[in-house]
Amino acid sequence: MNDLTRLSAGIAEQLKARGDTVAVAETSAGGLISASLLAVPGASAYFLGGGVLYTLDSRRILLRVPDSAMVGIRSSSEPYAELLATTMRERFETVWGVAETGAAGPTGNRYGDDAGHTCIAVSGPVSAVETLETGANDRAANMQAFTDAALALFAKCLAEAG
Repeated sequence: MNDLTRLSAGIAEQLKARGDTVAVAETSAGGLISASLLAVPGASAYFLGGGVLYTLDSRRILLRVPDSAMVGIRSSSEPYAELLATTMRERFETVWGVAETGAAGPTGNRYGDDAGHTCIAVSGPVSAVETLETGANDRAANMQAFTDAALALFAKCLAEAG
C-alpha cells in the first residue's frame, strides 16, 4: 500500500483540509488512480466515486455521455480527457474531476496512438490537461506512469488553487 499512497497522501491531506471532494474517470490506468486516492485512510471525506471507462459502452452507461457529445472528439485525446473530468465533476457534484485516457500496451490503440500514450485532465477551480508519451510498451509500467502523472497534475492544480 505504501506505493499506492506515495503520491496520494499529500493530495488527500489537502483535500481533507479544504473540505474538497473528487471523482475520477480512468481508462488505461485501470483504476489505479482511484485506488491510490482510496488507499489513504479517511478517503471517504473526499473521494465520492470513480469509474474505469474502458469501453464505449461504459462511457455511455456510467457517465451517460451521449454519442452526440463526442462529435469531433476521439478517445485517448486531450478534449476527451477534459470531457471525462468535467462530466465526473458535474455528475458527482464534486469540487474536482480527474480523468485519464490512453493506451497502456503492449500495443497501441485503434485511434493510432502508440502504447505508452495517455491524456490526463483535471477539472475544478484550476483546470489543466496534458499528454504523456512514455515510449514504452510495458503495460504495467505504463499504467503506473499514467497514475503517477495524473496524481502529479492533480497535485499541481491543488497547489495553484491555494
